[in-house]
Formats: sequence, C-alpha cells, structure tokens
Amino acid sequence: FTGSAFGSAAIWQYESLKSRVQTYFEEARADWMDKMRPQKRGDLRKQVNSWWNNLTEGQRTVTGIIAANVFVFCLWRLPGMRRIMFTYFTSNPSSRALCSPMLLSTFSHFSLFHMAANMYVLWSFSSSIVSLLGCEQFIAVYLSAGVISTFVSYVAKMATGRFEPSLGA
Repeated sequence: FTGSAFGSAAIWQYESLKSRVQTYFEEARADWMDKMRPQKRGDLRKQVNSWWNNLTEGQRTVTGIIAANVFVFCLWRLPGMRRIMFTYFTSNPSSRALCSPMLLSTFSHFSLFHMAANMYVLWSFSSSIVSLLGCEQFIAVYLSAGVISTFVSYVAKMATGRFEPSLGA
C-alpha cells in the first residue's frame, strides 16, 4: 500500500507541475479576457474565496482530510449506518474485512474530542510539513501512516489475544 501511495503521489506531483506550467502559459495569453468576463456575485462566495485564498497550501490540503474525518464522524451518528461503520471503519484482525478497514479506520473517530484534538494537531503542523514534502507526498505519508499503524494494532491484538475492534490511526 505504501509503495502504491508514494508512487501515485509522484505521478500526481508530476501531473500537477505539468498542469501549473500549462496554466501559466495559458493565463499569460488570456489576461486580456479577464476584463471582458462578467464578475461573479454573492457576498458569501467572496468571503469563502477570500478565506480559502488566505490559507497556506498545507492548510488547504488538511482541510480535505478534516472534511473526510468530519463526514465519517457524522456517519457514525446515523443509526442505519452503524453496521457498515463497524464492518469497514473499525479495525479488527478477526473481522471478515481486513484490508479496507486498515485504510478507512484512519478517518474514523467515535469521540468528538478525539477527532477535534487530532485535527487540531494535524492543522497545526500542516503548513510546515506540506511546504517540505508537497501536498501529494504529505497525503501519501498520512495514508501510509494510517495503514501501518493499523497493521501494528493488528499485530498487537494477535500477540495479546484481544480482538476487540478499534478505530483511528
């Protein structure tokens, strides 16, 4: 999984750089069109765009991860989703599904405090680590760390004989 994550991140990084170079040259040719386009309306849209544009690249990257964690947290609150959540969003070495929960449990938090603390810490160091690695490699590290920590949890559960489900990275 880790090899695939970093390989995909390298391809994504290459394609992103290629796209930025192409966009740069296209924008240089199309600057004169900006004066002819109608301006978009809406104060809320302007505020959201202003907020988004003021974020660092790391904070923008982590915003997607936080959104995924909040979405999964909300799914835990839906009674009809409980069975699916326990099957695929908790890790347990005695479960039928072993591989997908290794990744999906990374986004799973049952306690609001647990999720808020983890997301705050992630947000706090996101700018520096993304500027060092790039957003693609950071996402590969995040996903790989989640899978590896779940694997270590599987090994610890097998060694101790305790097979209760767990969630989170």
